[in-house]
Amino acid sequence: MTRVAILWHMHQPFYQDIVTGEHILPWVRMHALKDYYGMVAMLREFPEVRVTFNLVPSLLVQLEAFARGEARERTLDVGLKPAHDLTPADIEFMREQFFHAQLQRMIEPYPRYAELRARRATPWTVDELRDLQVWQKLAWIDQSYLDDDPRVRRLVLQGRGFSEADKSELRAIELEILNKIVPEYRDAAARGQIEISASPFYHPILPLLCDNEIYRRTHPDARLPRHLFAHPEDAAEQLLRAADHHRMLFGQAPRGLWPSEGSVSDAMVPLAADAGYQWMASDELILARTSGITFSRDGSGHLEQPERLYAPFVVRAGGRVITCAFRDHVLSDLIGFTYATWAATAAADDLIGRLVEAGRRFRDRTGGGEAFIPIILDGENAWEHFDQNGRPFLRALYARLQSHSELQAVTMSEGCAGAVRELAGIFPGSWIDGNFYIWIGHADDQKAWSQLADARAALNHAVSSPTFDKAKEEVLIAEGSDWCWWYGDDHSSPHDHAFDELYRRHLRNAYQLMDRPIPDELFVSNIGAMAVAPSAPTALLRPQVDGEVTSYFEWLGAGSLDIRDTAGAMHQIERSAPLLNGIRFGFDRHRLLVRLDARQPMEELLAGGYEVSLKFLVPSALRFSIRKDAGALTTGYWRRHQEPPYWRPIGVGMATVGVGSILELALPFADLEADASLAFFVAIYDASSTELERYPADRPIELALPDELFEARHWRA
Repeated sequence: MTRVAILWHMHQPFYQDIVTGEHILPWVRMHALKDYYGMVAMLREFPEVRVTFNLVPSLLVQLEAFARGEARERTLDVGLKPAHDLTPADIEFMREQFFHAQLQRMIEPYPRYAELRARRATPWTVDELRDLQVWQKLAWIDQSYLDDDPRVRRLVLQGRGFSEADKSELRAIELEILNKIVPEYRDAAARGQIEISASPFYHPILPLLCDNEIYRRTHPDARLPRHLFAHPEDAAEQLLRAADHHRMLFGQAPRGLWPSEGSVSDAMVPLAADAGYQWMASDELILARTSGITFSRDGSGHLEQPERLYAPFVVRAGGRVITCAFRDHVLSDLIGFTYATWAATAAADDLIGRLVEAGRRFRDRTGGGEAFIPIILDGENAWEHFDQNGRPFLRALYARLQSHSELQAVTMSEGCAGAVRELAGIFPGSWIDGNFYIWIGHADDQKAWSQLADARAALNHAVSSPTFDKAKEEVLIAEGSDWCWWYGDDHSSPHDHAFDELYRRHLRNAYQLMDRPIPDELFVSNIGAMAVAPSAPTALLRPQVDGEVTSYFEWLGAGSLDIRDTAGAMHQIERSAPLLNGIRFGFDRHRLLVRLDARQPMEELLAGGYEVSLKFLVPSALRFSIRKDAGALTTGYWRRHQEPPYWRPIGVGMATVGVGSILELALPFADLEADASLAFFVAIYDASSTELERYPADRPIELALPDELFEARHWRA
């Protein structure tokens, strides 16, 4: 029997400013509504399936505060405020913050929410503001409530024209879900269906806390922070406090540890063992580098040396031992990054087929042995990209695991029991590329580590301060991994600057609580390279729309968007680079003009079965598409309808398209029925009409149409 151990990692950064009490971002509460309750509650349908949930203590502390109704957070406050009392500042905040949800799965399925998003540049009535207050929360409600709760169903079906009483009812539902979460995990653990593991309290990278120098094991010539951080005692405290918190909340200490980001080293092994953890987990790349081996896969992605990976190991380091499991990152990434675009049953069948094949190969190569296959990934961020928040996929997967004759779903402790293979030490690295570059390799990271080292040194001289404990708490919070996750060019989100500000605020608070002067640099952003945003057009354009770079000057003065290969809250090791690498846009007196540059000639990209579309939010429900059918270029406008078929062709109009090494198109304002502005995304579809990429990722390119004074305003000598 092949044992399959799935670990869902549940984590959010510590968003609270403990001096003011305010929670700066809403994601603990929003994911609590959408993910934390439903992910464990649905297991009641599959009593023979066992899984592991890794619950990070810093998440649980915030979760409990929201459940008690004690947490203050502006999105919540503005969402509950009577609509007629909203100030201009509140309304501007709503424009910026109330549409941070996955567009295709969480906004577009709800016509009223999509309508409000399309009109967010225009004034809203009081009724529209109230509808937005409801939809901003309703779109995040747990799928089981969306499917079955009559109160939630009524609100969804009503769609618009909500009352203040409707808002109050939704708040009651919100508190109901929040207060069910921890008890549901307790119940699942008590009946033996789940294991609850932990991460260090504020989710720090333990090897880097122990000593920044460990980074040079993989990057021997790398620059390090100006002041190195080396406080293994802090790493030990983060581990012990996590165990104590779980004991308090769930009645027993955790047996298992997911070290933040799968980050391990010889230095953290004795700390984890001394804190009472019996097993930990990391990535297959760490095992490969520890053992001096490689893992190869065939053309279908099946591991060719399954006997090397699919077993627990005993790690010996620092005079201590701990069992370690190493995840199959290909199988984990299939769930996290691939299956969202598949039909639920097809995705579940594919994963089950891969697990069965892996188990059979293991048996064949070991003379009848039983494989232990760990699958470990983020348990929250992937689902908003799935249909119905991933619930059809999970039900299909759990049903197959429960009834399969060759597979058994087990907890991590069950899978790690009886480990006999030994490792004399462990290679220092994380699940991302087997190193710590993400958290210390960029100049922004190094600046942040130096600031942390300075604050930690100051703390040593403030032990007599009456607020020492609070100052230390701020430093421990700043040790978390999430702040440096967003520094550098690897990951980006609309909240990069909020994370940067909150990190520096924690350190400023620490100095304030120590009654020491705050270093000036903590008032200046650590972000060296700003997140890429579209630049605006500065001249009227006169390109020859032929699909070729006819002249350097023809797109001079265009607005532009450079497309970078960056990840967000989830990082995929093996992901494809974006198909496009640049967008230029602007207008002449009568037409919208757009140029697309790709990583291959655009003519070849279209010949490969891809479709390129401009999807308009202003005007709404309109798109213009370019594709090749049987080798012939096909273009035209499409209008979205409320009933199938949802997209219906409405003609070519007076559009002009040129496809060659680049793609150029000119869409007359008259075709678009454009008034004063336009807002659009560029989307890429595959041959099955699945949207693969969208640019920009988080908000459209927005343009005010040129008036008679446009050229005069932008004239330069």
